[in-house]
Amino acid sequence: MQDINARIASRVRALRAEAALSLEALATRCNVSRSMISLVERGETSPTAVVLEKIATGLGCTLASLFDDSNAPVNPVSRGSERTSWKDPQSGYVRRNISPPSFPSPIRIVDVAFPAGARVSYETGAREPAVAQQIWVRQGSIEVTVGKVTHRLSEDDCLAMQLDAPVTFRNRTRKTAHYVVVLTP
Repeated sequence: MQDINARIASRVRALRAEAALSLEALATRCNVSRSMISLVERGETSPTAVVLEKIATGLGCTLASLFDDSNAPVNPVSRGSERTSWKDPQSGYVRRNISPPSFPSPIRIVDVAFPAGARVSYETGAREPAVAQQIWVRQGSIEVTVGKVTHRLSEDDCLAMQLDAPVTFRNRTRKTAHYVVVLTP
């Protein structure tokens, strides 16, 4: 199984090549320095979730797609033992893609463990095609601010939203929150 930073590097390189973008063009599109994108593409850094979200937006894809293993054989089954977790070096949140990585489905499922006191803000803008997202809290509670509206979510609450405005996730409690994200264009 490929190291998670190597997997991210491979996906960003492949998606940039697919879009026929130079490093400079992608840097301009996503407001991330050319040198940072180069470091990410070489697997020489562990970028934050915020940086990866900006790169994903610049590439016209979702953050979840940057974690897919493009070398995995097409398989409709995703086994727990084969999933790789990724930890955001800034907030400490841990995410795992649950969906089969190379199966051709528009639906992506992501599992997140969000530490006590953590906060992550994405400068998400409108995407083409539009991306719908739902957040289902399995344990604990979180706040999700979409644009200027804050939603306080407790266990078993679900928030539906479009990825077309800045989004901030916050755990104001002393316990790790666990939630599931489901995305589809």
